Amino acid sequence: MLSSFGDGRSEDWAQVSRRGESMGEARYLTARQAASELNVSVATLYAYVSRGLIRSEVADKGKHSRRYRAEDVRKLKERKEQRRDPSKVAESALHWGTPVMESGITLISNDKLYYRGRDVVNLAVESTIEEVAALIWTGDPAAARDTFGGQSPVLSSRYRSVREGTADLTPVEAFQVLLPLAAVEDLAAYDLRATAVARTGARILRLMTSIAVGDQPSGGGVAKTLQRCWAPRELEATALFDSALVLCADHELNVSTFAARCVASSDATPYAVVTAGLAALQGAKHGGQTELVEAFLREAETSDDARKTIADRLKRRESVPGFGHSLYPGGDPRGAELLRLVAAVRPRSPAVMLSAAIVGEARDLIGEHPTVDLGLVTLARALELPPGGAKALFALGRTVGWIGHAIEQYASDSLIRPRARYVGEPIS
Repeated sequence: MLSSFGDGRSEDWAQVSRRGESMGEARYLTARQAASELNVSVATLYAYVSRGLIRSEVADKGKHSRRYRAEDVRKLKERKEQRRDPSKVAESALHWGTPVMESGITLISNDKLYYRGRDVVNLAVESTIEEVAALIWTGDPAAARDTFGGQSPVLSSRYRSVREGTADLTPVEAFQVLLPLAAVEDLAAYDLRATAVARTGARILRLMTSIAVGDQPSGGGVAKTLQRCWAPRELEATALFDSALVLCADHELNVSTFAARCVASSDATPYAVVTAGLAALQGAKHGGQTELVEAFLREAETSDDARKTIADRLKRRESVPGFGHSLYPGGDPRGAELLRLVAAVRPRSPAVMLSAAIVGEARDLIGEHPTVDLGLVTLARALELPPGGAKALFALGRTVGWIGHAIEQYASDSLIRPRARYVGEPIS
């Protein structure tokens, strides 16, 4: 059975169980269990806690007993093992392990997410996606006016001809078809200086927005264009779209961003960077999670029993998509905030009420919190967006992060080229 993790991870429940057997509970340990895992005394465990290496909390109200984060114990144990055998560091780093490169864009820490040191939950309600793009690309949200003030490239008859044949595709599929054609016409995209890349990023984001809404004019900003074309009778949807895009803008080195950085390291244009990101985003373990969540919600809607829907999936050893994220033991702040914002705009929406019921039952049955994927799908259902709307929002928002990472990678002037450990047939 699979447990789904938003933004790109599914984990076998058998692995969770095996880890739980070796570390007490899946999420928390007693002092003796934690000390045993680390092969240290309880006093040394307390010293780790005081140094901030392991988080603890009161186990039962009114009592002095405490419990310790199993995730922190596991990570500390891994670091100790890696110091004994440094060759394991590179092997584990590419699988939710040790950071593999430096970035000044995003920090994930203590169940919170920050862009350039600013809490993303606050940015989501205070800023437009253009302002956050300027923050990520230039470090200054006030630069949004200059960054997004340029002209879009003039698209050729060849582009327009192909565009006519993409009417039956989802927005993300259309992005993948049309961006490479637009790249051919945008010669300014070959300028890889930071300010030029930011302007190219703005052109790409405007073009993608236009594609998503059926080539309607994108004046008034990305969120306003989406509201005007996707939710014309819901004026509050503009702020809601901005919030969703901001919450999706970046998430450190997820698979699509790592792919984008690899492409940027070859000095390919920002169009190629975004195209690479989109290819990875389409996967079921990343942006494709939204499609799994959509299917799950349809099941729950049909059965009219959220608890039974989850229980049936557990019995069949199937995934419960939209819940649990290994980087946020206490819950994905993006998912919680997006669900809150959608509920504020459409409190009586059947989609909102269904998601609320599912969130409660999931917390009770599997002890997990909603991810940003559930938030995006709930928004899409509540506002009755076109097919593929949830993933399109994810892609539009994440494009901001891909361009930001491209700017960093261009500035480093280094090629990402790791080595492989050969495990094939011996030399004859």
